[in-house]
Amino acid sequence: MEIVSPGPSATVQDLGRPGWAGIGVGASGAADRGALRLANRLLGNAENDAAVEVTLGGFTAWACRDLVVAVTGAPCPVTIGHRGGAVNTVLRLRAGERLRLGTPARGLRSYVAVRGGLAVSRVLGSASTDVLSGLGPDPLRAGTVLDVGPAPGPLPSIGFAPVPLPEPDELVLRAVPGPRADWFEPDALETLLTRPYMVSAESNRVGIRLDGPELTRASADELPSEAMVPGALQVPPSSRPTLFLADHPVTGGYPVIAVVVAADVDRAAQARPGMRLRFTHAPPR
Repeated sequence: MEIVSPGPSATVQDLGRPGWAGIGVGASGAADRGALRLANRLLGNAENDAAVEVTLGGFTAWACRDLVVAVTGAPCPVTIGHRGGAVNTVLRLRAGERLRLGTPARGLRSYVAVRGGLAVSRVLGSASTDVLSGLGPDPLRAGTVLDVGPAPGPLPSIGFAPVPLPEPDELVLRAVPGPRADWFEPDALETLLTRPYMVSAESNRVGIRLDGPELTRASADELPSEAMVPGALQVPPSSRPTLFLADHPVTGGYPVIAVVVAADVDRAAQARPGMRLRFTHAPPR
């Protein structure tokens, strides 16, 4: 498969390289892990097979041979040659046809998986592009040719999946108090959990910068660097939180007031600039 246009941003992603934090290497991987898993399941691939993560559409690729693909994640217009396609279903490309993804009306990141998975070089066991550390394949550009692995066996009997649309205007994420919630004024956590925030344009795979009410610190002490996880809401000197995503730093020196539950981090990865976010107490298990 040859890339004709990557759109605003397109990278190769699998489920990442967990287990290397001890040497300073983050897990990275697909920002919306559930969408990547679904694309691979539809094609009969292993869940960890590499695919293309496309940000805000504009992606075009040329099939060098007959291919079977699936597009998941942010629902977007799909064109195969001169005919339309659908997201969350199995699609067939004949050799010489082009696959085009338009701009999604909702959501941010779409995934293009190919039956057989993308056969790209791996670093520390993963083909994921980590935009913070620079590990993994380079971001895709026009002219990049991606090899495809052998078909894994028969296609699954069900070739589509009903998936709810992403929220259009406001996203509510469940969170638990973070390890440094006590470093903030008593009303700071309540402010975070009751007031809306806006997704800033200064957001990427590393994290989402949020505009909204300030979260005032009660302690001016310096914090030694601590381990970070996806979903951590770290508060820098601006007093406005940053929500860490797949390519977050392994450690950080600003206090974490709360952590979004793992099940909601995929949904956070689909939040577009200008979207309103609200946080709510995660119910006890």
